[in-house]
Amino acid sequence: MRRAVYPGTFDPMTLGHLDIVQRARQTFDEVVVLLAVNAGKTPLFPLEQRLELVRACTAGLEGVRVESHGGLLADYAQRQGATAIVRGLRAISDFDYEFQMAIINRKLAPGVETVFLMPSEEWSYLNSSIVRELWRFGGDYSRFVPEAVRRAMDHLQRTAS
Repeated sequence: MRRAVYPGTFDPMTLGHLDIVQRARQTFDEVVVLLAVNAGKTPLFPLEQRLELVRACTAGLEGVRVESHGGLLADYAQRQGATAIVRGLRAISDFDYEFQMAIINRKLAPGVETVFLMPSEEWSYLNSSIVRELWRFGGDYSRFVPEAVRRAMDHLQRTAS
């Protein structure tokens, strides 16, 4: 089985993320969407809610499962028997950081390749930070996120007011 791990904070999951999951699924038998625990970030949604949201967003996709992990990605990928780590590249500005991480992960987990996928042009500019910024300032984020995420963000906005 060709298994890939697609890591991220997914705070929130966007249609660009979902596009990468679907593209990865065309290449790999199984894609594990891995919610990384990053102590350096203050997420919009707590981990458990992000897990629920990502599971709701990927529910109809066969061969996709959702998990979380707080340790090294390379260790997780090896324990899962993954052959690849999937990363989305939106622009050349993403490349430097992603390239460094790919080299480190290759040294930590030989045999686990990093595969870069480009989102469709429709989502090439999109990231979670932009969506959170739209949410904070009352902009229309609905066209950038799956329906389950939109509902959760709408609820959060109502309760924050």
